[in-house]
Amino acid sequence: MTAATLQAPAGGSRLGEALKSPAMLLVPALGFLAVVYLLPVIDLVHISLSGPTLLGYFERVFSVPLYWDSLVRTMQISLTVSCLCLVLGYPTALLIHRSTGIVKVLISAAIVLPYFIAILIRTYAWMVLLGRNGPINKMLVALGIVSEPAQLLFNRGSVLVAMTAVLLPLMVLTLYSSISRLDPGLVRAGRACGAGPVAVFWRVLLPLTFPGIGAGFLLVFVSALGFFITPTLLGGPGDQMFAMHITQQADFATSEGFLQALAVVLLIITLAVVAVAGRFLGFSFIWGGGKLTEAAAPSSTAGVRAAAGPSLGDRVADLVGWPLLRLLGRLPAGCGAWTVRIAGGLVIAGLILPIVVVMIISFSSAIYLTFPPPGFSLRWYERFFSDSNWRSAFSNSLTVAMMSAVIAVSLGAAAAMGIVRGRFPGKSAVMLVLVSPVIVPPVVLGLSLYTLFLRLDLVGSMWGLAAAHAIGGIPIVVVIVAAALQSVDRRLEQAAAVHGASPLTVFRTVTLPAIAPGLAAATFFAFLHSFDELVLSLFLSSANLKTLPLMLWADVNYQLNPVLAVVSTLEVLFILVGVALAGPVLARSRAA
Repeated sequence: MTAATLQAPAGGSRLGEALKSPAMLLVPALGFLAVVYLLPVIDLVHISLSGPTLLGYFERVFSVPLYWDSLVRTMQISLTVSCLCLVLGYPTALLIHRSTGIVKVLISAAIVLPYFIAILIRTYAWMVLLGRNGPINKMLVALGIVSEPAQLLFNRGSVLVAMTAVLLPLMVLTLYSSISRLDPGLVRAGRACGAGPVAVFWRVLLPLTFPGIGAGFLLVFVSALGFFITPTLLGGPGDQMFAMHITQQADFATSEGFLQALAVVLLIITLAVVAVAGRFLGFSFIWGGGKLTEAAAPSSTAGVRAAAGPSLGDRVADLVGWPLLRLLGRLPAGCGAWTVRIAGGLVIAGLILPIVVVMIISFSSAIYLTFPPPGFSLRWYERFFSDSNWRSAFSNSLTVAMMSAVIAVSLGAAAAMGIVRGRFPGKSAVMLVLVSPVIVPPVVLGLSLYTLFLRLDLVGSMWGLAAAHAIGGIPIVVVIVAAALQSVDRRLEQAAAVHGASPLTVFRTVTLPAIAPGLAAATFFAFLHSFDELVLSLFLSSANLKTLPLMLWADVNYQLNPVLAVVSTLEVLFILVGVALAGPVLARSRAA
């Protein structure tokens, strides 16, 4: 018997152990994303470099004033929106943190629920609110501020207001997550040492939440870079953002190569921003979690901070803090609390009021959009339910969303198990690949998929559309299920295994019941993501496959009538019912 023969069983044993490793659960999701997500993006880059010269198409992008000006404008708008979200979002996050009981629940719901409503519907709501017959114009006329309705739409101001309202929940949720993790004893210690409310905020609270501020700012900035729905509907000719040129050029067959170059430019800028952010904050800011490694031994946070020296937040506070403290220290102590309440109230009104106005208009008896309605009627609901096109679009969206949710949950839940339970180097890198679709601009992803799906004859097919929507659903499922798994007590699983239960039995009897609420929430949000998806559908649908967002998009662009308010109202009610049904499940989980 040779040495090689003797060593074979050991090698086979190692292979068998590797195949049994939880890390192998990552293979299906990574394989799916490699084929349907990464390869099309790589192909997009390849096509953009196929010009007469290697960088010929890119030279055209930067040499034509139309595209250069649009790129600069996109950066300016994204930066402005990020600053507005930060200024309004921080006091709102503080308001949630300081509230208790039912007040906290109501404020949180007012922030969270609009985040789940489609961007198109929220933008449409602002079109109604700012329209010539909308409530803002009527209030301005009634107060005598203007003599006739003003033109509040189709300008930079309306774009900034609507984009800020759309992205504010993302900022508020990120900041609240950072604030809620702070030790409340630090604030009490600052006050016990004689520091006033302003000093405690500037010297304690602000520096400690600086990573959350950076994460929220960058998430909003990256999201705003790829916006085109809101500026298309609310902006004027001078408000075109870079992503809008990609959708416009997609209608021309002769733009191949140059079109891909436009998309690659936007992708490179986005990835560069994320890379810089990851350098300072760590890439975990994308999925809102810590490092995916085994827990370290407990240590003193204060000792670590002292050894590492002052943080970036501390340095910022030192740089501008004392002159500002002297100025703000002269204000009454209650000014801070009232600032938080007023800013939070404005944010809540800006998020809820447009949706409420749209729901009221859906019952209008008028044939055009006006508020308040001259009378109430169900005529627009009757028109919606009697129109075969709307019913067909609703059915298509429902079917595609269910198919997409099945794909996303099957692959994402397995990947989450592999990430949390697996032991292998480079977990953060793998997690970054899994969640990276959320940072790629949707127009870039849609264009890259169009080329692949055209070759595979999947354009205009339900399975193709469901697979495309699942690319964005998988990160949602991975993040939610991974968080649920990390909260499961590993000792329960180990105890079941010690008593002879197989890994499958341990998962079925111990792990699955514990993560069931998280899995249900992930399924609902993956379904909702697909149901609301518009950008990918614009690239991958056909005349025979119209979804509800596509129908809504066409009508918003060509005719504004209360039927659109009906569609918006039905989707809002759908989301409210889904969240209400999820409540008891989550409550039972907490009780267990």
